[in-house]
Amino acid sequence: MANWDSFIVHLFNGWSEKSALVGWLAAFFSEYFPYLLVLGAVFLIFKERGFKARWRFFSLAALSVLLSRGILTETIRFFYYRPRPFLADSSVVALIDHSPTSSFPSGHAAFYFALALAVFSIDRKRGRYFLGGAAIVGLARVFAGAHWPSDIVVGAAVAAVSFFAAKRLLSSFGGNEKNEPIDANNA
Repeated sequence: MANWDSFIVHLFNGWSEKSALVGWLAAFFSEYFPYLLVLGAVFLIFKERGFKARWRFFSLAALSVLLSRGILTETIRFFYYRPRPFLADSSVVALIDHSPTSSFPSGHAAFYFALALAVFSIDRKRGRYFLGGAAIVGLARVFAGAHWPSDIVVGAAVAAVSFFAAKRLLSSFGGNEKNEPIDANNA
């Protein structure tokens, strides 16, 4: 897998070095575009009709992200350190400023795929856009030399596990699989 990861990083990062526009897009989509995804999700939460629907959407998104980025990703990183491409290979140029923390799994992929899955479970049409946005963020992180492709894939898998765990946990408190609001009075 390391050869595959290295090949993709060198290919993408090389494009970013040769074209100022590609480098700028990689930096924009890896550092700034994610804020638009969060703002979009907040907008969709407030667009939900009724307090219970808003609360369920918020709870699912927040718990998915917390499990994915805050717990599972950090637990994996505690036990397994993988240097970022720009640290492991001097020919890879870091297009964004980043600390030398572990790259595996991608915290950005874990966060934004978890958020996108929560949106998808509430609104499939808009959720597809969010999933595409999460994929673009992950791809941009590879272009920028901050992650290996497998970091992104595992980050997305961590997000999926976290989302389904969050959904199951919340459904045990009174919600159901049809995304109906959680009734706190019956929990």
